Amino acid sequence: MLKIRALQSTAPTFEAELSALLAFESAQDPQLEARVRDILADVKARGDVALLEATATFDRWTPGSAAALEIDQSTLQQALEAIDSNVRAALEVAADRIRRYHERQLQPSWRYTEPDGTVLGQQITPLDRAGLYVPGGKAAYPSSVLMNAVAAKVAGVRELVMVTPTPDGVLNETVLAAAALAGVDRVFRVGGAQAVGALAYGTETMPGVDKIVGPGNAYVAAAKRFVFGVVGIDMVAGPSEILVITDGTTDPGWVAMDLFSQAEHDEIAQAILLCPDAAYMKRVREAMESLLVSMPRAEIIRASLSNRGALITVRDLDEACELSNRIAPEHLELSVAEPDLLLSKLRHAGAIFVGPFSSESIGDYCAGPNHVLPTSRTARFSSPLGVYDFQKRSSIIQVSAAGAVSLGKVAATLARSEGLEAHAQSAEFRVKK
Repeated sequence: MLKIRALQSTAPTFEAELSALLAFESAQDPQLEARVRDILADVKARGDVALLEATATFDRWTPGSAAALEIDQSTLQQALEAIDSNVRAALEVAADRIRRYHERQLQPSWRYTEPDGTVLGQQITPLDRAGLYVPGGKAAYPSSVLMNAVAAKVAGVRELVMVTPTPDGVLNETVLAAAALAGVDRVFRVGGAQAVGALAYGTETMPGVDKIVGPGNAYVAAAKRFVFGVVGIDMVAGPSEILVITDGTTDPGWVAMDLFSQAEHDEIAQAILLCPDAAYMKRVREAMESLLVSMPRAEIIRASLSNRGALITVRDLDEACELSNRIAPEHLELSVAEPDLLLSKLRHAGAIFVGPFSSESIGDYCAGPNHVLPTSRTARFSSPLGVYDFQKRSSIIQVSAAGAVSLGKVAATLARSEGLEAHAQSAEFRVKK
């Protein structure tokens, strides 16, 4: 029998139950952190030698040389030609949709001129070099290659370097094909904390980058935290999440499978359903019981739903929206008859799937918006990955002679109020001139 919490928002114990449901211990194992620090320090100190040794240890294959870690462009193209034609067609459709969506995020540099001739503005420039981590252990994700790489290329990143582990030396052809389609410049068959270290510090063979993006396991997540400051990072992602708000009009099987779609990621993923109709909740549970037996990852789904899943009966859809804003989910489905009436009430979510036909899985692969989303309630202050994550903004300040006089007096007054005399005189020298 499927085990999943059944909560009532009207119950006196609900607040405590909700807090327990949302609590997630993100602290790392001290031993893991110490191991990651050692790996990073080793890569920083010994470069390629450390990288080769770590690859032999963790990926169970021994490259003949550091040069053998790089996969050349011809191999990427061969993979693109070799994969199943249906898979290739799907990748091409997804890549095109992702590209067109992200092109709309591009913003021009801008300037304006004040009456005294002072020019102010903002110059937007892409990163010189970005690093993309692509998992390659328990599962491989060509969709993540497209989401990260296409956004970077649309932003104008000069060089995109991808790293991916190849356990036992086995290459994933679909991941390489996606890299070819997305225009990745260089690909290295390296994974784990050692790959993050190589991207952050550079080695004799691998170039250092300016920012590292992409998901990974606990070692990768810890390594990204430790190298932040040396390089930028996208985010430290937590377990995958989905929250579904429904009014009871959607086929319960659809909702059940949507909850499964995130629960199958791993045992600590979270799937929550909010609905005011208790009878419908029973139908969803029945659908889950019926559908689960055919799922290849049934045991993972069971564990996920038991650990962190919930069916929450709410007073009404307004309360569902209030709870959703508190939860701030990574993925939010509005599976209701009139979703536009609720959309304006929702403030915190990584991605909002509007209407019963908008399954989260379409967003994961081919809708167009990025599937790299804030987790663990960080949607309260964070946004999906996009073109803007691969660009920088520089302020443009061109002060005219007249502006130097009027603004110099203001600056000098404020500088002296802060006790910074050199600042004041720096501004006043122009005034006297």
